[in-house]
Amino acid sequence: MDRDWGSKPGSGGAASAQNEAIDRRERLRRLALETIDLAKDPYFMRNHLGSYECKLCLTLHNNEGNYLAHTQGKRHQTNLAKRAAREAKDAPVQPQPHKRKLSLRKTVKIGRPGYCVTKQYDSDTKQRSLLFQIKYPEIEDLAKPRHRFMSSFEQRVQSFDKRYQYLLFAAEPYEIIGFKIPSTEIDKTTPKFFSHWDQDSKVFTLQLYFKIKPPEANKPPSAPVANGTSVPGAPPRPLPPPPQAPPPPPPPPQGIPPPAPMGNPPRGPPPTMPGSVPPPPPPIANGPRPMPPVGSLPIPPPPLVGSGTMANFTPVLKFLGHHSPTNFPIWGNRPQWLLCLI
Repeated sequence: MDRDWGSKPGSGGAASAQNEAIDRRERLRRLALETIDLAKDPYFMRNHLGSYECKLCLTLHNNEGNYLAHTQGKRHQTNLAKRAAREAKDAPVQPQPHKRKLSLRKTVKIGRPGYCVTKQYDSDTKQRSLLFQIKYPEIEDLAKPRHRFMSSFEQRVQSFDKRYQYLLFAAEPYEIIGFKIPSTEIDKTTPKFFSHWDQDSKVFTLQLYFKIKPPEANKPPSAPVANGTSVPGAPPRPLPPPPQAPPPPPPPPQGIPPPAPMGNPPRGPPPTMPGSVPPPPPPIANGPRPMPPVGSLPIPPPPLVGSGTMANFTPVLKFLGHHSPTNFPIWGNRPQWLLCLI
């Protein structure tokens, strides 16, 4: 059997130009449906007949896929380019900001300059100061050294530390040098802060004074409130009046005898038994107590006999420390012992 289209046996034959165009439009439609959002297309419009129109090309389309295939075509793309060129031509010219171009100088550095730093103290104002003297013997003609202060967060050489700041000096063709100083506020008044460049000796001098921190001890204490906190800006509350003593009792009326005391009268001391040690005298207020004689030590009481909880315990008198009974330790002018229950 002769083959009419010159293709392999069993195949559908070579596609015509019309079939290729149909297949291309279908592929473009599927691609556009995946990538393009018709809700954001300014030229897409649906009319009252249910069909779709392209406001840029003034074409009519039966469905969304047909319109998306049209947007990928040559006619729609050409009209888009013409519209963009016309809008760019009609747009007013906006003034552009002037950008200053700085040309970086590329000079060969010859090393670091010599320097001298002097610490000073003003006994009248109680201020500390620093005096910097930088030597630039090979500085360029008509050039003057410059200086600036840099915070610890601007530099990248050392770790950040808010307690310090840096003072930099620069002059061509020398390298930039920096000094690490405390981050205390600097007194920039005229007689204390100054800089001078000596053309003859090629020495740049700078002096600075640090301000004195106000002492925190002179601050008045804040008045506390009921809950232990104070409101900032509120006036302090007045202190309560000091407590007053209660009034004395009224005197008894004249002619009436005082009432008799209630209860039993106090008992007197028991009579001393023959052969026993007399009781010690009462202690004297705020004074040393008298010592008993060495030969007459108090005798411990005999053990209790009975069936109570203390029947199985035997009191033993022991002195603190390793001392003999005749040489017992003394604290507070009286012997000290410990009553142990065994």
